[in-house]
Order: sequence, then C-alpha cells, then structure tokens
Amino acid sequence: MLKGILNKQYLKLLIATLIYSFFVMWLENYWLFIGYILLVDFFITKYVPWKFWEKKNPTQKQKDLYDWIDAMIIAVIAAVLVKTFFFEAYTIPSRSMSKTLQNGDYILVSKFHYGPVMPKTILSLPFTHNTLPFTQATPSYLKWIQLPENRLSGLSVIKRDDIVVFNFPEGDTIVHEIPNKSYYSLLRQYGNENIKNNYTLKYRPIDKRDYFIKRCIGIAGDTIQIHQGRVYVNGKRRTEPEKISYDYIVKLEWGADSAFFNDYQIEYVENTSYPNVTMHRITLSGNQLERIKDDPRIQGIRRHVEVDIAYSNHHIFPHDSEYTWTEDNFGPVIVPKQGASINLDAKNLPLYQRIITAYESNELQVINDSIYINQQLTENYTFQQNYYFVLGDNRHNSTDSRYWGFVPQNHIIGKAFFVWLSIDKDQRGKKIRWENTFKIIH
Repeated sequence: MLKGILNKQYLKLLIATLIYSFFVMWLENYWLFIGYILLVDFFITKYVPWKFWEKKNPTQKQKDLYDWIDAMIIAVIAAVLVKTFFFEAYTIPSRSMSKTLQNGDYILVSKFHYGPVMPKTILSLPFTHNTLPFTQATPSYLKWIQLPENRLSGLSVIKRDDIVVFNFPEGDTIVHEIPNKSYYSLLRQYGNENIKNNYTLKYRPIDKRDYFIKRCIGIAGDTIQIHQGRVYVNGKRRTEPEKISYDYIVKLEWGADSAFFNDYQIEYVENTSYPNVTMHRITLSGNQLERIKDDPRIQGIRRHVEVDIAYSNHHIFPHDSEYTWTEDNFGPVIVPKQGASINLDAKNLPLYQRIITAYESNELQVINDSIYINQQLTENYTFQQNYYFVLGDNRHNSTDSRYWGFVPQNHIIGKAFFVWLSIDKDQRGKKIRWENTFKIIH
C-alpha cells in the first residue's frame, strides 16, 4: 500500500489534485470537481488516449519528437494559465505616463491583485488581443459565444494612486478606416451622418477593447476636482506622484535653443520665434524644473494652464455646453459607487448618461425634460458597479477621464507593478534604457 502511494504516478495525481482543488475553489464553480475523473484517467487508468499522436513501441527518434511535443503543449498551457490568471506583459505605446513610464517600457501587470477577469470572448486566436498580426483593424476573434462577466477573488481593492491597466471604455465602437481614433471623438467632430455614410463601423466586446494605462486618482464615491491643474479629492489637495509632469512655457534667449535642449535632454512640444527671443512649450517633471530654473539662458518660465473653454464641448467630458470645463479646471464631479443613488435631472444627466446606457445596459429617453429609464419615469438612479477616475502622469499629454469619463469596474484588467525592459525607440538602434529596466512601478 505504502509502495503504491509513493509510486511516481500516484504522487503526480496527488499534486495535480491539490492544485486543481484550489483552482476550482478560486473559480467558485464546484461543478468542475467532476474533473477529478479526468485526472485519475490521465495519471492512472489511461482509458482515454490523451497522447493520441504517440505510437506503440516508438523508435528513439520518435521518443525525442514526442518529448518535444509534450514540452510544447505544457508550455502553451502554462503560458495561457499565467496570462489569464496571474500576469500579463504589456508595452507602453505613448507618452501619457512619462516620466513614470516611458514609451517603449515593457511592463508586467498583476491580474491577481484585483482578481483576474474571466475571458468573455473565447473564440479568439491565442496570444493576440483584438487584431490579427500585421493588420490594423481585422479582428482576431469571433463574437459568436460571449460568456457572462465574472471576476475572481483578488488580493486587494483598487486604491488611489494605483497605476491600472484597463480596457478603453469608449472602445466599444471603432471606425475601421481610422482604428486609432475614438469613434465618439470622430462623431463629435464630423457628425453622425458623415461617419455612418463614409466609414465602416465595428463593435468590440469589453475584453477586446484597446488597453489603456493610467493612474487612479479617484475611487468609487470620491468627489474629484481639478483647479489650475492641481487635483483635489474630497476637498483636499492630493500629494502629487514623484515623476508627474506638466507643460511649461519657457522663454529662451535668441540662439540658445539647441544647446539648451541638448544639455537637459528635453523635448519641446511647440515653439514660436520673436525678434531676439524664442518661446517653447516643453514638458517637465518637478526634478527637471528644479534643474533648469536657474539657467541664465532662461528669460522666463511659467506652468501652462488650459483655460480655453471653446475646447470643452468637443473634447472635454461630458461634452455638453452646460459644462465649461477644461483639462486644468475640471469638476467637481462625483465618481459613481455601486449601490449609491443620485438624483437625476437634465443638469447632471450628461455626466452619467453613458453609464446608464452603455455600461449598465439600460434604455434611456428624455421627453419634455422628463427622464425615462426602461420606459419608467424616474428622478433617481442607483449604480450597479463601481467606477474610477484616472489621469495620466504626463498631465498635458494624456487622453484620460477628463476626456471620456469614468472607468467601469468590469473594464479593469490589473495593476502595473514591474518594468522588465525599457527601450528608447527614438534612438537609432533602439537603445536600452538600463536606468528604467528592472524597476518597481510606483
């Protein structure tokens, strides 16, 4: 008996059973315990030909080939499990989080921090996201089967200042010919008829929308306000992250441009020349500002604050003429919380209309200033899930909640926690940024 228990196959079965048991309890789907039968057959009884490709009495070359096949199958299964339930690798594609994260950083995102979200769209080409390789907008998935939403238990909840990865909330619809621009932004710019008559529209499920990465500034229930570019949460000014950056207008003496920018390795956004002086709009972190502010070539410097309300209706959330907010003067606005109710009227409806319809699947109508939800006259609404308010650390070069609103809980993928490689793609030869490689993300 003891010899049988210690048999190699029985030991493998015991280990596999323990791992599988924890996995089923994590999924909270106890019907999967029936899988014990398959485990027993795979390791002990072997009634099912699991390795149907293997021949009896194989030659040594065939054995070597079978070993390679087995190793590849195990590697693929392990990679899928790790990607689905634990970690996933992403690449930073823009400057919206610099100087915290740079364009060209390769990061790991933890899915078990907030709990992994089970895939909804299961008919998908493995190891792709939403498009086929070498195409711009050809889907790599089929929407024939959509599973119910399900998030497993995680280690923690989302906290303020967490850097989160999520599916782009406005990414439910894309213009096939212009896939990198928000459909809703194009709609506001060119009009509904123009878009529908001249372009092809495609619709994406939640888990196949583009990935975004931003810093969580407001959690469910918070009141957010941005005044002169500074963030206030529940009436208190937030301590800014160490590497947050803003745009500054700097006036340089004539002819100092090239040497100045080379000395400090600064990129400028815009420049305007006048007699004997040049004006530049540049992006600086707090540390960079301290380094350059006493340079004698600088004749003046001030932080840029966007005050042009003409920009609001088309670009700044909630895209309504009643709200004259800008990227630097925004709110106050309450971040919706699951179970919380608000009084609903024509004034605040633009703030929560997309939540009610797109994110929580209700039918909404406004008739003679009266609001109907699912054909019922209503004056209040109760939110069905939590929402979050996010900003990029590069505050004047980030498309975030100031432009498209709140992030729903069911769009959250995970927490960014580690940079495993950083490549400066602007450098010839794609130089590795060793100072940014192998670092914890804060």
